[in-house]
Amino acid sequence: MVKAYAQEHIYKHPWERVTSASWRKFADPENKRTLSHILEVDTLNRKLDPLSGKLYTTRALTIHAPGPWFVRKIIGQDICHCVESTVVDAQSKSMQLATRNVSLQKFIEVEEKIRYDPHPDNPTGWTICRQETSIRIKPLSALASMAEKVEQRCAERFMQNSVKGREVMERICKYLEAESSGMAL
Repeated sequence: MVKAYAQEHIYKHPWERVTSASWRKFADPENKRTLSHILEVDTLNRKLDPLSGKLYTTRALTIHAPGPWFVRKIIGQDICHCVESTVVDAQSKSMQLATRNVSLQKFIEVEEKIRYDPHPDNPTGWTICRQETSIRIKPLSALASMAEKVEQRCAERFMQNSVKGREVMERICKYLEAESSGMAL
C-alpha cells in the first residue's frame, strides 16, 4: 500500500533566483524555526561535469521522523536519515532533486522528487515547481486499514512541511530580489 501525492507551485521569480533560494533554504538561520523538522544538512559530494555543464550534488539530511508519535514510539526512533541527490542543468534551466530515506527503511519508505523549471507562460519571470511524494508503511501491510491511516498522517505532515518550505523559498527569493536591486530588507 502506497500513499502518493503530487503538487505544483508557481514562484513568481526567475529560475535562477528560485534555484539559488533552494540551495539556501536549509542554511539560513532565520528558517530554522519554520523548518524545525530539519535537524542537519551535510554536503557529501559535489561534482561539475565539464562536458555537459551539469552540477551533481549529494546531501545527507537528518530530520524528525515522519508520522504520528505512536509510530515513532513503536520503532523506537524519532530521527530519520535521508539522502538528497540534485542535478542542476543551467543550460536547459532545470533543477531536479530526489530525496529518500536511508534509515527506518524496514518500517517506512519515503521518496520525494522536486523539479524546478521556467514556467512555460513566463519563462524569464516565473518558475514552476513540481513535487511528487510517495510514502509506504511496510510492516503494517498486513493491516491495510492501519497502514492507510498512518500513511495518510505521514502525507498530511509532508504536505504541511512542503507549505513551510514554499514559504521559506518565497522569503529567500524576496531577499535575493532586494539584494540584487541594492535594497535592504
